[in-house]
Amino acid sequence: MTLQFLGSAFLSAWLGTGSWQPIESLQLSSVDLRVAWESPWLAQLSAPDPTAEAIVNEYLEGLSAAGFSREAQGVWLATGHTPMAQSQGDQRFPAASLTKIATTLAALSTWGPEHSFETLVGWRGQLADGMIQGDLIIQGNADPLFVWEEAIALGNALQRLGVRRVTGDLVIVGSFTMNFQTDTLTAGQLLQQAMDTRLWSSEVWQQYQTMPPTTAQPQVQIEGQVQVANPERLNQVSGWLVRHRSLPLAALLKAMNIYSNNAMAELIADSLGGPSAVIQTAEALARVSADEIELINGSGLGEQNQISARAVVAMLQAIQAELQPQDLTIADLFPIAGADGGTLDARKLPPHAALKTGSLASVSALAGAFPTEQKGIVWFALINYGSGLEELRTRQDRLLAALEQRWGRAEAVPPGLKTTIQIGQGDYQLGDPRRNQDML
Repeated sequence: MTLQFLGSAFLSAWLGTGSWQPIESLQLSSVDLRVAWESPWLAQLSAPDPTAEAIVNEYLEGLSAAGFSREAQGVWLATGHTPMAQSQGDQRFPAASLTKIATTLAALSTWGPEHSFETLVGWRGQLADGMIQGDLIIQGNADPLFVWEEAIALGNALQRLGVRRVTGDLVIVGSFTMNFQTDTLTAGQLLQQAMDTRLWSSEVWQQYQTMPPTTAQPQVQIEGQVQVANPERLNQVSGWLVRHRSLPLAALLKAMNIYSNNAMAELIADSLGGPSAVIQTAEALARVSADEIELINGSGLGEQNQISARAVVAMLQAIQAELQPQDLTIADLFPIAGADGGTLDARKLPPHAALKTGSLASVSALAGAFPTEQKGIVWFALINYGSGLEELRTRQDRLLAALEQRWGRAEAVPPGLKTTIQIGQGDYQLGDPRRNQDML
């Protein structure tokens, strides 16, 4: 159902050319609600809902009866900018990994969903007869998901070019991480191991088994050591061999959010200019006020990362707006309940919901969007503070179930929650050789 058709339905009823029907019967789960938050009809949808307010109040009373401070719980529930129900919605609370929503928005708006991080491979010395008499040089560029599969594919790319032996060192320049190891020397040693099957551990073999059965086993022997060098070392490069591209940013962000990977989030935030740059994007694009967000990193580790429930929803909606021109949705960047696993495993959540969890010792948070028949896509943020994570998660799931029952379970996935990005499939497979470009 399109917005144009929906407008026609209202106009026909108003002019007397059609039969009027209550808004509850319009089956809004099939409507794409990604535009025009200020539309009058959407404002009607977003108006405070007494039943929803009662359900949220019961949820808060239950938390209070269980010993949790009611004043330490943030709730925001909306279809547009106006809440249908909220509690302490503008109050900043420790948000745990909901911080990654801010990092996601900043990365998306800065680079775009198709952006890739490039890692260049070159050599210094002489290249002849499959041997580099000199060094193999890696120029890193902060690829946050360079893992075993990527390194194996890179080794195979070198082998296809005829490179099988390096008499010198493996020299790392720039920001290079592997398997989420941010220590450059350690990351380089892992790369050296991955590119030579004779050095593989059981862990490498296990990851290799997840790759297509026709994947070759590289044997690029590097006789020297791993060195970490400054950028001036690039002036000594004799030539370039391979340009490696990461997965597109949208897929990287989805992988980060599915598993709530802190190393990826902090590397991305640092590449953007740190938490202050992330905050500036949230303030500019999501209309988040300065007193609603405070960050010390891009991952959410630490209670000093604080965001209001309203600001969380505003950032999710801003992400949706950024994605719309590319025919993507937040379901392309965040895990889908019942489909993607990760931190949503074992949770009882509305089907087709796109969600982000957050957990610290005394913080349990959940935010995202879920489809309903009567209200279309419902946006929400729950930030709970207090000890007892499992109980808090259970109560969150029950709250969403009650709201879904109030507005009806959507029979189909609405356009605003459809996804085309599936990690590990098609163009989003780790170790895809097509992302290694020969430069000789």
